[in-house]
Amino acid sequence: MSKPILVIKFGSSSITHANGDVNEQTLEKIASQVAQLQPNFHIVLVSSGAVAAGKSVFKNYKGSLSERKAAAAVGNPILIAKYNDYFQKYGISIAQSLCERHHFSQRGQFLQLKETYQELWKNGVIPIANENDVVSNVELKFSDNDELATLIATGFGASKLLISTSVGGLLDGEGKIIRHVKEINSEVLSVVSTDKSSSGLGGMISKLTFTRMATRLGIKVVIFGLDQGEGIVDALNEKIGTVFEAQEATLNSRQKWLATGSLIRGKAVLDKGAVKAISQRKSLLSVGVLEFLGDFEKGEVIELLDMNKTPVAIARARSSKSELISAPTSLEVAHADDIVLW
Repeated sequence: MSKPILVIKFGSSSITHANGDVNEQTLEKIASQVAQLQPNFHIVLVSSGAVAAGKSVFKNYKGSLSERKAAAAVGNPILIAKYNDYFQKYGISIAQSLCERHHFSQRGQFLQLKETYQELWKNGVIPIANENDVVSNVELKFSDNDELATLIATGFGASKLLISTSVGGLLDGEGKIIRHVKEINSEVLSVVSTDKSSSGLGGMISKLTFTRMATRLGIKVVIFGLDQGEGIVDALNEKIGTVFEAQEATLNSRQKWLATGSLIRGKAVLDKGAVKAISQRKSLLSVGVLEFLGDFEKGEVIELLDMNKTPVAIARARSSKSELISAPTSLEVAHADDIVLW
């Protein structure tokens, strides 16, 4: 693509008021600032808020799965219509993109999604992505839209991922924003509050979990507040919020997709020799597997564990579990090109 890709995620608490009404002042701010950036970027907005926008029509709403699905069905058209109203003021068309987990776990569908976004960008249209809560299977749901934003950013090779939050960034023990984080480690995680907003699913732990994934795959992340300075524009220029540095990543696009978008179907426990071999970018042979856990078929993704059951990599299986169990010890479980180390 001729322009760098920028992914910006907004949570329910940013988009809607506590009663679920769409915060139109916020949408005006988003449209105005995104309009400034569009000439220089291919932009994806990942927006929560559909469930919050639709739940007020239900009596005695308690947030069950079926109620959330129904609220999303009501709220999706409300939310996208509001976005359209404000972006039209700047001559920008928007498109709704309701995503499900299989759009990322099946590479063919992922590539189709990518081609659709490229066609939208080519015509000056900004896609607004959200999970398709109306039909998403509970077992295959995204954990929240922080994950969806990360999958889009890593899968599409974004230059930067911006995540809006009501607290304005990662806070230290005194409630002050930590301006720069080189690497997310146990020390960084220890300062995090487990609180989450009343309208959203995710909290700071969720944001850091997926921020770590994005930074490990070479994407710089900024967690910021829309009400700080010039909001999105200042976050992009790293003047506000918390900036998380990107780590060096040498994976190709297919390996990045494998590391982020795939659904894990089974596991393999490796001996020390096998762990060393894959760390040296060698293929995994069945002789190095102590135990297979779960059930999987040829081509599905499995997680590779060391002897302490700690995840060390994920891989695409060259054969099914049943074939591997009954096969000679020299059978290739996963080729080196289909293994991504953690």
